[in-house]
Amino acid sequence: MTTFTQLGVHKNLVKGLSEMGIKEPSEIQLEAIPLLLNGGGNLVAKAQTGTGKTAAYGLPLLQKIDSKRKVIQALILCPTRELGQQIAKQLFKYSKYTDPIYTESVYGGARIDEQLKALQRPTHIIVATPGRLIDLVKRGAIDLSAVETVVLDEADEMLSMGFKDELDEILNMMRRVDDKWLFSATMPQGINQMIKNHLSADAHKIEIKGPNGVNKKVEHQFLICAPEEKSLVLLQFLASQGTNQGIVFCRTKETVKNLVKDLYAKKIKVDCIHGDLLQKERDKAMRGFQNKTKTVLVATDIAARGIDVQNLAYVVHYEMPSSDEYYTHRSGRTGRGGQSGVSLSLVTSKEVKQIRALEKKLGVSYTQIRRAK
Repeated sequence: MTTFTQLGVHKNLVKGLSEMGIKEPSEIQLEAIPLLLNGGGNLVAKAQTGTGKTAAYGLPLLQKIDSKRKVIQALILCPTRELGQQIAKQLFKYSKYTDPIYTESVYGGARIDEQLKALQRPTHIIVATPGRLIDLVKRGAIDLSAVETVVLDEADEMLSMGFKDELDEILNMMRRVDDKWLFSATMPQGINQMIKNHLSADAHKIEIKGPNGVNKKVEHQFLICAPEEKSLVLLQFLASQGTNQGIVFCRTKETVKNLVKDLYAKKIKVDCIHGDLLQKERDKAMRGFQNKTKTVLVATDIAARGIDVQNLAYVVHYEMPSSDEYYTHRSGRTGRGGQSGVSLSLVTSKEVKQIRALEKKLGVSYTQIRRAK
């Protein structure tokens, strides 16, 4: 077994990992960490969420930071505020036993004056959503002139959310930066064009093989029921889970709101995340879930990426997602860090064909669950 120390990770970072229960490098970490520690350069890595890529780039990044220089030395771009907050939190935990390394997360949908105030403190690493970063740069609140490393995390999702122009603008600002590390679950044409325009032709490439990166530790199940039966079926499933935590995914905000009302009326410890919530409401929901005062989080696909709560026992697809990629990202919320998990799809008889299509495309095997009487 290869250890983090053998990969070249500093002992103080290894101590932080050990305290988090991370003992053994994942596949992406085994490939990326030595490469990035030994010169870095441009990297293109294809890896699904839940494979450990935050540590794959985060550990080399932290090791590169000169804590005595009170300037921004690294920029991490990501699609959502939830993911940005999660990345910043992970970097803080990794570096618990190093000299102080300060990370600031900035994102749209939150009060900019609070972020402007926070940025007056010494900052070594900025984690940002593209639109808010550009706003802060134009206000003169962020100086990127000392940045030596740029990371694009979930690059495909940033494109799908409409950030192409912002990414081009930011990467044009960063043309002098030699170390650009791009991580993406998929490689659509837009990503290939971005690589061609902004990264070197001889960029290192890593691809984590396997059936589209689907976690082998997750058991995929489906249950056939009529739409009007789903709420009752979900209650039966949640009762079987006891105090285990999990996420229930819906396609629309309306379904999330109605389902939360139903579950709350049944005394389920539930909260939700969807696009209509204010940032402080989303933060409150996540705090309750992470602190385990809530056992169920009902969410739209905005939460499929960027939520990393340890030991989630299950995800439920209350409504099937609009794309195969979202199924993978949803399912990737459970079975993390080597743990096992359940991904349960509640489908109508007409939707069974979607299950069979996912079996073929993702290389997973589904078990049909019968409804409890």
